[in-house]
Amino acid sequence: MTTYRARLSLSLLIATLLTGLNTQAQTPAPAIPDAIASDPIRLGWMVGSPPPPDKIINFASGNFYSFPRFRWSFSHTRQLGPTTQVARGTGAISVLPKAERKDLDSVSFKVLGSDKTLTWGEAFNTNYTDGVVVLHKGKIVYEKYAGALTAEGQHVAHSVTKSFFGTIGQMLVADGTLNENALVAEYVPELKDTGFGNATVRQVLDMTTGIQYSENYADPKAEVWEHIRAGGVLPRPPGYAGPKSFYEFLQTVKAQGAHGEAFAYKTVNSDALGWIIARATGKSVGDNLTERIWRKLGAEQDAFFSVDSVGTEFAGGGLNTGLRDLARFGEMMRLNGKFNGQQIIPEAVVADIRKGANKDHFAKAGYKNLPGASYRNMWWVLHNEHGAYAARGVHGQTVYIDPKADMVIARYASYPQAANAFNDPTSLPAFDALAKHFIAHP
Repeated sequence: MTTYRARLSLSLLIATLLTGLNTQAQTPAPAIPDAIASDPIRLGWMVGSPPPPDKIINFASGNFYSFPRFRWSFSHTRQLGPTTQVARGTGAISVLPKAERKDLDSVSFKVLGSDKTLTWGEAFNTNYTDGVVVLHKGKIVYEKYAGALTAEGQHVAHSVTKSFFGTIGQMLVADGTLNENALVAEYVPELKDTGFGNATVRQVLDMTTGIQYSENYADPKAEVWEHIRAGGVLPRPPGYAGPKSFYEFLQTVKAQGAHGEAFAYKTVNSDALGWIIARATGKSVGDNLTERIWRKLGAEQDAFFSVDSVGTEFAGGGLNTGLRDLARFGEMMRLNGKFNGQQIIPEAVVADIRKGANKDHFAKAGYKNLPGASYRNMWWVLHNEHGAYAARGVHGQTVYIDPKADMVIARYASYPQAANAFNDPTSLPAFDALAKHFIAHP
């Protein structure tokens, strides 16, 4: 991973592209405000009737996705664009008993690649955490919020979204609705002549498709930019003539290399999976999530999705939820799919996720902080001594499940740099240290 000076973070690059600044200018990288200095409440974003011009955050200017403004934006997605509801239903809220522990903030760990030691309490601000809930044996033992997020609020999950639909995709494989060995074009004929056409459903689920798509945010010509502009995740420049929806973009994806030989993290796979799910079930991905999982969890709040210009939910990163509800989802997975008095996810589906995929395929992607890991059904499987696995999203979004420690961590964050390689050194060892603490001190 290159240094911050050599490679702009996602947020800074977006701001650069949208404001037309010269990315080649040889200027020093600006100092990044810490979590306290960048606190959105302290900075007064969007306060006033109307807010002062220098405190306004909106979609049209693109400033919503520049640091530190996105510390407010991530908890206010509905004020920035259209959304669809993921209804919790009218049933009772499932109880998460509280048994808060005072010993967790002092749990220490060594930062990856460093001799520096931090505590769990110190890592909260180091990782620009907006909120974290820790469950141990189904009880809330730690809960803390900061910035613009509250227990009653909602936050964008970013690519944690993918794990929801990887799970639903595997559920559809398990019940025979999807054939994992069938070609994508059998379900979505519009993709027959694209790079996805002769890929299998399994290759999409595990992101081993051979397609021309770069997710290098430092390259303004990378396909990821066209993808998110097509879906309206970013405003389009004047004179834009490219695809105007997620589905339109999917039909432009070209083949590159062979399928099934290497893992390559490409968000566009998740939107392809979303289209497959919608076609196979006759329902949108949001309706599938509502009916198959969300109503059954006993969630506290509705969730919601960011959508494109034709109402298609962003399956690659558009889900927004309350933090406790994200923890409920993680607890259901820890309990092998059983939660709130019912088997929500078939046990075999959770087992398929936990077993992981081909480690050699994963190693080709070069994730130095995740040695020996794999990627299965859009979950990151660590294959460590505890059998931990995780849903992960840019800027630090996480559902981390440690079966041996009976632990689930749900975290929302707004780390300045997008790639988790930046926060992993102070996140992954913290999660592992907490798990070992629970085993030693149950």
